[in-house]
Amino acid sequence: MRTPTPKRAVVTGLGLVTPVGTGLEKAWKGLVGGENGVGPITRFPPQGLKTAIAAEVKDFDPLDFLDKKSVKRLEPFIHFAVAAAKMAVADAGLELTAELRAETACSMGCGLGGLRTMEENHSIIMGGRPDRISPFFIPMLIGNMSAGIVAIELGLKGPNYLSATACAAGTHAVGLGYQLIRDGGFPVVVAGGTESVVTPLAVSGFNAIKALSTRNDEPEKASRPFDSDRDGFVLGEGAGILILEERERAKARGARIYAELLGFGASCDAFHFTAPPDDGAGAVAAMERALADASAFGLKREDIGYVNAHGTSTQLNDRIETLAIKKVFGEHAGNLCVSSTKSEIGHLLGAAGGVEAAVLALSISRGLIPPTVNLDNPDPELDLDYVPWKAREKKLKAGMSNSFGFGGTNGVLILGAADAWELEIPSGG
Repeated sequence: MRTPTPKRAVVTGLGLVTPVGTGLEKAWKGLVGGENGVGPITRFPPQGLKTAIAAEVKDFDPLDFLDKKSVKRLEPFIHFAVAAAKMAVADAGLELTAELRAETACSMGCGLGGLRTMEENHSIIMGGRPDRISPFFIPMLIGNMSAGIVAIELGLKGPNYLSATACAAGTHAVGLGYQLIRDGGFPVVVAGGTESVVTPLAVSGFNAIKALSTRNDEPEKASRPFDSDRDGFVLGEGAGILILEERERAKARGARIYAELLGFGASCDAFHFTAPPDDGAGAVAAMERALADASAFGLKREDIGYVNAHGTSTQLNDRIETLAIKKVFGEHAGNLCVSSTKSEIGHLLGAAGGVEAAVLALSISRGLIPPTVNLDNPDPELDLDYVPWKAREKKLKAGMSNSFGFGGTNGVLILGAADAWELEIPSGG
């Protein structure tokens, strides 16, 4: 059902489950208010681990969104996805008729899937009881069940995808959703990311590669992107879901439009398991491709006013991302607001891009940019405007969201203000 001319995709609904709040308004209030969702790990006893802190979701009851039997049979990352999706549908005021369900797609991102279930069932195997493995072990484990269960709960019968591209997964999922509307002709896509892996194995694994902060005595100060004292990221969890809708359909039903999807770019560093190249070439390529994609709307790089940075709080990422932004934007880089919401909610891995795309849509629609907290001692090598500590009022015509994952996978989204752009369709379609 590929369309002869591209369609336009807008954001009409948002659902958020984050360490600073469940629900759109509570999460947004926390983020722009500089709240901090990092604290001691409570999911399991962290004795013996180098890192004993995480950004856990604290105010979430899966029974608000799923029946008791489903809650028991599903992993928390699926609980989060379903909750965020249902909240996003409600926020969009979307009536999922049988006809619309048949053509609505689902595009999710998840990095690690059901790691908690893997650990629990592995313990059963090691205890010599393979006959006690749960019949729900595999369905609880595989990441694509986040998209699958969302589709089951909402009755969505369009294409159903899972992007498992590490920390870029949520961004890739939203980018694919944009393409499904633009080029595939689908009217609605439920898109975003989800993750919940605050587990002994995940923390130990990230400790083994020295990726996590070990600031256990001051958890609220541990995630500090672009600060000279940063010592690693903080593991977070949650979900961010966007309702992407074909623009004319959304306007015809009188939907509130947060922002419009203008561009998507992706690339691979093809360099290293976990580290970006020193020149930031992969990040630069993804940003340039997103800008080229958005040029169909007449967007110029000077139209970008805000970058929601990947901003993980690791020494290497923050330095290379800053370099890449400066390479892409040149002199305009000094005019940009660049902030990292990971300073407040930690790194949500596969969910990060979904949450950050939602944050960008809100920043554009509400003219308010969340701050980078804990930026006490700016790294002298990093000299952009990182919006330290306090949210910034700024009218935005367009903004960018960056995600860079292990394996060198990169994704970049560009969103613009509603009704601010005209799509230039080449002659001949």
